[in-house]
Amino acid sequence: MIFNIPAVNLINSLFIAAGIGVCILCFLQITGAEHLRKEVRRYFQLLFLLILLYISTHLARELMNGFPGAGVRIALYTVTFIEMLSACFMAFMMSMLILTVSLPEDKLRKILFILFFALLCTHAILLTAGSFTDLIYHFDENNIYNRSGGYLLSNLCPILMLLLDIFMLIKYRKNIEKRVLTAFWIYMIAPITAAVLQSFMYGIQFIIFAMVGAAVYMFSVIVRNLNEKYAKQQLESSRIETELTMASSIQADMLPSIYPAFPERPEFDIYASMDPAKEVGGDFYDFFLTDDDHLCIVIADVSGKGVPAALFMMASKIILANNAMLGKSPAQILTDANAAICANNREEMFVTVWLGILELSTGKLIAANAGHEHPAVRHADGRFELYKSKHGFVIGGMDGIKYNQYETTLEPGSKLFLYTDGVPEATNAEKELFGTDRMLDALNENTNAGPEQTMKQVRDAVDAFVKDAPQFDDLTMLCLEYIGNKQ
Repeated sequence: MIFNIPAVNLINSLFIAAGIGVCILCFLQITGAEHLRKEVRRYFQLLFLLILLYISTHLARELMNGFPGAGVRIALYTVTFIEMLSACFMAFMMSMLILTVSLPEDKLRKILFILFFALLCTHAILLTAGSFTDLIYHFDENNIYNRSGGYLLSNLCPILMLLLDIFMLIKYRKNIEKRVLTAFWIYMIAPITAAVLQSFMYGIQFIIFAMVGAAVYMFSVIVRNLNEKYAKQQLESSRIETELTMASSIQADMLPSIYPAFPERPEFDIYASMDPAKEVGGDFYDFFLTDDDHLCIVIADVSGKGVPAALFMMASKIILANNAMLGKSPAQILTDANAAICANNREEMFVTVWLGILELSTGKLIAANAGHEHPAVRHADGRFELYKSKHGFVIGGMDGIKYNQYETTLEPGSKLFLYTDGVPEATNAEKELFGTDRMLDALNENTNAGPEQTMKQVRDAVDAFVKDAPQFDDLTMLCLEYIGNKQ
């Protein structure tokens, strides 16, 4: 069979083939753009698939138009139906994009979505009815495509969608980035302009060319816009990461970290560590000599996580240390620290604190507890046990709170283990808590171990229990061994 294809049909076929190639390239580019949000990638993948379907069915109709045969006739009706349906789907997708970007009020957004969806369904019903009645289009006895009297019905719903799109672009233009707004206008105006041009050059399908070109331009503008936002986000993330690293370093420098901490003092040995759940944390510990015979020990847990907790932690640590250096009792230190923090605590944050002052010459320990975990104490030749006392209220929770203190004596060989709730509340993949019983078991594995090794026993037990589950809370521990005077 020899094909005698008119020049106009050949030009149209070349336009359409080029459009198909461009759509495939755009689809591949979208699929490979990993940094695009999933919903953005899927939207443009679907949009270009619809365009590809539209122009492919249009090309198929152009190539089959006028060929005889009942099978060709059925194929012509099928591809024409798909072509007109996909055209409305493209209009619907464009409307959804504008609806998402223009950010109308919630009530109006719901109304517009229902209206767009109703127009899409109406279009499908009209096309279905038109296929059986030749209301919209028909093929004559030579299988040549002809428009019917109701042809305008095939454009009714897409035109109504277009009018609603114009309404949104005008009303909510301030909500849309300028380049994206321009791309939307081009996408809608280009096919109309092409249709006018096509009326003067009968037969050449400028609409196909204009539609594909406008879609590619819109896609490139939106992706460029997203790429710029992504680059800014990456730059901002890098800046924040750098600042968090610096904040973590500053926080770590504020906590005692050189061991042995007091090599010139043989009366005791002390070791502590803090592992934040995020870059910076809200837990802290501290130990310092208030005079030649008294050692102040602090462990605390600030409410919340991250930078706010770290800032509150630093302020709380300084306030507690300043009060302790004035020679106050533990109860008075907590009382005055609470008053100072409550005086300017608009964020209503709080901190749990255990604070003790150890008299090095006698082993007498005076301590006060503001809502913190009970310490574990091992007396000489004994086992670690929780030392339970009456809790006071958290620091920063309520102004005017008075705190009580208690007293105990550490004999030479006794150990004190302090911790935050990150230890007993460490959680495994089965959502089971580590608990204080497992903590005590770990402490008692080797009761003669030094402070550093004792903490390692607990940390190893926590890690073995938690395994690969994420760390949700800061994990802070302090261990002191009272050696006493050996004179």
